[in-house]
Amino acid sequence: MPVIATSPLSVLLTVRSADLPSHAGQISFPGGKLEPEDTGPAAAAIREAREEIGIEAPFIEPLGHLDWYRSATGYAISPLVGLVHPGYTLRPDPSEVTDVFEVPLAFLLDTANHQLHSRTWRGRERHYHAMPYGDRYIWGVTAGIIKNLHERLTRT
Repeated sequence: MPVIATSPLSVLLTVRSADLPSHAGQISFPGGKLEPEDTGPAAAAIREAREEIGIEAPFIEPLGHLDWYRSATGYAISPLVGLVHPGYTLRPDPSEVTDVFEVPLAFLLDTANHQLHSRTWRGRERHYHAMPYGDRYIWGVTAGIIKNLHERLTRT
């Protein structure tokens, strides 16, 4: 979860290419699978940010991991929150990303913008988080991870 160090803070999101084999066209954070050269989930997240959107490691300050997130499609995700410092250049890889945009962190953390939606998938009704932002539909895993950040920040 790249948090852009601006005032106010914002979160960088991507639109996945329609040509990808899974979650095509969906809004997501940069990310992907662990590769043999990765020393762990944080290293994989930083590598994926470089590969997918061109943000180099020196601009990313890892802040910590959120809770593991298991998607309905079977992915186990270890989300890393990283503060992205000014000076980076976005270079989206068009084979993976068709758009990159920012959403104010305050919008994402405001429970007034948290919705619970449902639809039938593979014969079962599935419930998922959603946070529509203008014409952007942030939902599923991405919204669930944002919801986890909100819960972590507001735990007492």
